[in-house]
Amino acid sequence: MNTMQILLVVIVSFIIGCSSVNDQIETYQPVIACSLIGLVTGNLELGIMLGGSLQLITMGWANVGAAMAPDASLAAVASAIILIQGGQGTNGIGSAIALAVPLAVAGLGLTMIVRTATVFIAHAMDSRAEAADIAGIERWHMIGMSLQGLRVAIPALLLMLIPSEVVRSGLESMPQWLTAGMTIGGGMVVAVGYAMVINMMSSREVWPFFFLGFALAAINQLTLIGLGIIGVCLAIIYLALEASGTNSSSNNNSGDPLGDILEDF
Repeated sequence: MNTMQILLVVIVSFIIGCSSVNDQIETYQPVIACSLIGLVTGNLELGIMLGGSLQLITMGWANVGAAMAPDASLAAVASAIILIQGGQGTNGIGSAIALAVPLAVAGLGLTMIVRTATVFIAHAMDSRAEAADIAGIERWHMIGMSLQGLRVAIPALLLMLIPSEVVRSGLESMPQWLTAGMTIGGGMVVAVGYAMVINMMSSREVWPFFFLGFALAAINQLTLIGLGIIGVCLAIIYLALEASGTNSSSNNNSGDPLGDILEDF
């Protein structure tokens, strides 16, 4: 990477790190983060392909109470940089996906360190609030947000400072069994992430659509665009049936068309 690309990656990584604690800006989502890294490095297609695969994993990640999910932002940025630096093209996506999981765990450790540091920032903001210093509160707020950005930008910079030849030779020196295993493992991790999403969304009303999707996906003539159109049409039909059920005067009608049908079984 040249100097301009390194600078752009650092800036993008900083923004991604800041957005990881601000749900109003979704740039930390892997499909967006990897695409942005791919865009500024001239590898947009690789970034989109990697981000789409990682997105299926992270869809099942969520912070529940005090339990924090692995860091998707650092995993997306670091794996995208490694994929691009490795120069293996689409053949290296499986290995990048497999590396994303330990990177996410490492990012979780960094997140906990930064969040612990922001406790002291919160107390400093309290003192500024007692003094009615609005500008001081804003400064400390920006400092806290900047720490989240640096949490991703600094590791990204360190990865880019490693010569691409070193990364490429390291990936190429891996034995075939390890590379194949990481590719298979990366695919399995995607499946596990998707299964976690299904587990959260599973209900008797959506299972018919789930199995219908499998049946339609087996038809070779259907493209992803065709499947998307069918999905949108099914959603519109379902919403129309739900609306008609809600407006019905029947006392036994719950307003859920599939639920009413399945009540009889």
